Amino acid sequence: MPDKVQLELVAPDRLLIAEEADMVVAPGGDGDFGILPGHAPLLSTLRPGTMDIYQDGKITQSFFVAGGFAEVTGERLTLLAEEAMPVAEIDRAAAEDRLKSAREAEAAADEGTSKVAEAERITAEAMLAAAESAGKGRT
Repeated sequence: MPDKVQLELVAPDRLLIAEEADMVVAPGGDGDFGILPGHAPLLSTLRPGTMDIYQDGKITQSFFVAGGFAEVTGERLTLLAEEAMPVAEIDRAAAEDRLKSAREAEAAADEGTSKVAEAERITAEAMLAAAESAGKGRT
């Protein structure tokens, strides 16, 4: 059994990370899930939230992901994110503006656009929560 998980986090415009990790915790569509070496194969959607990379029992890096898909094999975790960035790079003021705009769009949305507006609000809330957790020493 491998002693590390091969991790790749891919955003639409670039490969954000490709490295080995002791464990990765990702925001799955049905709740957070942890991946250790030798994990059973798994496919999952991702919801907006924070993905944490663990080395030696502690979080060494955190990334915000705004949805996408995860594929797990016994030795690899590949996350294909709709949007992703290191949590430390989130601009809190920009995240607050994004949330304000998303709430306004949701309030003005009609039946045809309400799901898109709701998804943007959820993403903006998760991004702001990630920024706030980083400010409290999470990463």
